[in-house]
Amino acid sequence: MGMTMSQKILAEHSGLTSVKAGDIIMARLDMVLGNDITAPVAVKEYAKMGCPSVFDREKIALVMDHFTPNKDIKAAEQCKIVREFARENGIVNFFDVGEVGVEHALLPEKGLVGSGDLVIGADSHTCTYGALGAFSTGVGSTDMAYAMATGKAWFKVPSAIKFVLRNKPRKWVSGKDVILHIIGKIGVNGAQYKSMEFTGEGVAHLSMDDRFTIANMAIEAGAKNGIFEVDEKTIEYEKANSRGNTKVYKADPDAEYDEVYEIDLSAIRPTVAFPHLPENTRTIDEVGEVKIDQVVIGSCTNGRLEDLEIAAAILKGRSVHKDCRVLIIPATQKIYLEAMEKGLLKIFVEAGCAVSTPTCGPCLGGHMGILAKGERAVATTNRNFVGRMGHTESEVYLASPAVAAASAVAGKIASPEEV
Repeated sequence: MGMTMSQKILAEHSGLTSVKAGDIIMARLDMVLGNDITAPVAVKEYAKMGCPSVFDREKIALVMDHFTPNKDIKAAEQCKIVREFARENGIVNFFDVGEVGVEHALLPEKGLVGSGDLVIGADSHTCTYGALGAFSTGVGSTDMAYAMATGKAWFKVPSAIKFVLRNKPRKWVSGKDVILHIIGKIGVNGAQYKSMEFTGEGVAHLSMDDRFTIANMAIEAGAKNGIFEVDEKTIEYEKANSRGNTKVYKADPDAEYDEVYEIDLSAIRPTVAFPHLPENTRTIDEVGEVKIDQVVIGSCTNGRLEDLEIAAAILKGRSVHKDCRVLIIPATQKIYLEAMEKGLLKIFVEAGCAVSTPTCGPCLGGHMGILAKGERAVATTNRNFVGRMGHTESEVYLASPAVAAASAVAGKIASPEEV
């Protein structure tokens, strides 16, 4: 029996000619990631090992993105632990305030992760890098500690689900709508510990930003990872980001899949996930009257330049509804600068939005946009669990940048076709 894309990457990194679903393997890693929430625990566990040095100071990335700029004393102490560790161990890829970005947008932008890589990160949305044809997945802080010491990790080889994407999405339909549609179809446990593998001629109609969004939310279907076939867009992206060693792994014709889904991209409508699970989806035509108090456009899911351009196209010449607050959070400093140079930030400010430095901020209920009891937010983030963005009696509705921007103008969940 042949292997899937994910299985081929795992086989090569474990020194084996082949692997199959259920195998337990030890594999070498190309990148180990941590942030200001997860890395402090890993640093403390690493210290217990008594290692003289990390396995490779260029293959560890530490990104201070969740509670930065530090929101309180505890957050400051967390970052201090990581800053000192990075300094003592000469960690090359340490990113702090002023040069930081939301980790899953920053690492691809810097060319630190790419096609064919095996990446783990102490953050569940590490699966984002599958957009580039990498096998990337989230782990716990103790796994991160072991990986920093050895450059290796244990894996149970996942089985796979194949998603064959067909045709071209309509106007205002983006990667966020595609992945919400899929999660709504299979459920939050539909891909439990499986690889979600995306292929088909429809992939060519998805931008890299669309693919990052889709891979980012594979975890919301319970997946071990999400991964796209490498194509010309992947290669162009990697070249533009100083990553010239593209490695292409294609699934074998006789690769085994637990299920195969055909997804007609042209049939997907703008989609919204209602509280309190990403699977609780409705098309924009089924939403009804839902008034909102806040809109958040940003995060590792939808804070990239294309996302901001879509939002700006809708907000230009319009004003945010008087009963609504809007936060725009560019995912990296580079994206912030490009948005400024393109005049997008001017559009946002003139519309009545607040523009933030790159940070995860309100996505995890951290800071800069916490919801009060009874408040509702439309967010381009990835989770809408109870209390995710603040009070346990607040509500988060997940949507694309287009729907979020239209909703900001309308003061209620709205279609971009309506404003």
